[in-house]
Amino acid sequence: MSEFSHEEEEKRKRAVFESMSDRRRQHILKKGYEKWDPFQVPKDPIDIRRDRTKRTTQMLVREFLHSRTLEEYSNAYGAGVLEICLGIINDDERYRGMFEFSCWYYELLKKEKVES
Repeated sequence: MSEFSHEEEEKRKRAVFESMSDRRRQHILKKGYEKWDPFQVPKDPIDIRRDRTKRTTQMLVREFLHSRTLEEYSNAYGAGVLEICLGIINDDERYRGMFEFSCWYYELLKKEKVES
């Protein structure tokens, strides 16, 4: 519930609308001025998404990288970890494929006793 009366709310909405560029105003008018709410509460950020272990992407990446020595990874390595973590948590087929191939390939190397 708003702390402003309907009239005050409408004045504030009109002030925001009038302070916008013409292009942005046209966009709002196209969708409908009445439906537009410039004061709506933002949606939860993507960082709040959690995996099956109830960890966020940031928590998983940090935990994984802390399990590595500084010599084991670079900025590119860390970026790759973050990218695949996001892909897996968002259930993106591309990253699921990369993950499953990586697991399969690791098992193949173990089975054939090939050193890394």
